[in-house]
Amino acid sequence: MTERARGKTSRNLAFAVLAAACAAVTLACGTDYFEIPIETPIQPKLDISAFQRVLVAGFVAGGTEDVDANQETVRLLRSQLRTKSSLKVIDADIMVLVEIAQDQNKAANTAGEPEAEEATGGREGAPAAGTAAGGTSSDRGAQPMPLPQRIKEEKDLEPYERLFANTAYWKRIGEEYQNPLIVTGTVLFTPRTASGFIQREQEVYDGFGRRRVVPVRTYMERKGFILRPKFVFIDGRTGATIYSESRREEVLYNAQQDTPPLSSYFELMDRIVPDFLGTLSNQKIRGTRILLK
Repeated sequence: MTERARGKTSRNLAFAVLAAACAAVTLACGTDYFEIPIETPIQPKLDISAFQRVLVAGFVAGGTEDVDANQETVRLLRSQLRTKSSLKVIDADIMVLVEIAQDQNKAANTAGEPEAEEATGGREGAPAAGTAAGGTSSDRGAQPMPLPQRIKEEKDLEPYERLFANTAYWKRIGEEYQNPLIVTGTVLFTPRTASGFIQREQEVYDGFGRRRVVPVRTYMERKGFILRPKFVFIDGRTGATIYSESRREEVLYNAQQDTPPLSSYFELMDRIVPDFLGTLSNQKIRGTRILLK
């Protein structure tokens, strides 16, 4: 009796396994499916409800001289904001912040002299006498860090950071343009070379003509560029920084490939712009989901 029950159970189990296998084959071969596009909203990182206008003022830029990173970044961001933001973009002359920072630095160096206020009071970018750029009267007598005339690497940008802390200057700019959200910061676009082993896929065929793709390690010399922007968002009503973020993107090509620096700049900015826009406005990530019929 027990043996008969065991035999029956084994037959049922075998039948169940066979049925499951047939169902799997049927599902793989005959089941229809279709893709549904979906959009996932992403909330902005910054609350800009208090602003109706945005001023992309300018950037402290450096690196290669083949690309004017200040002008190209301002033009690109203004263009993107016009089409993908609810803020009105202000058309204004692009500010050369390197020169403005150097003017402020010179004024700070002479801040202890009695005639300093007279000499700098009416000039754009000059802080009040006795006040270093971004500092207070308690800094009187302290010599500010010198500003490099040529910005080649990240450490050359550090002395320029105090420009963004000069609330009096940015408040004055905000008053001139009706208290907008001000976008500024730094951009470093530098060439880069690298060499070493990289892994790439290579097609191979066996004796029967069958194709396979196998990973191959190859030593290569490559060249390209690194783009390091830092976006600083300033409240034009107060001159205070309300948010900042930094990015780093890199692209490398075969050493024999001749890619213009400007093309590489835009290729890297294509990766950065969506994140920049996500700081200011709602963005949507598009994708698909697969449903079975």
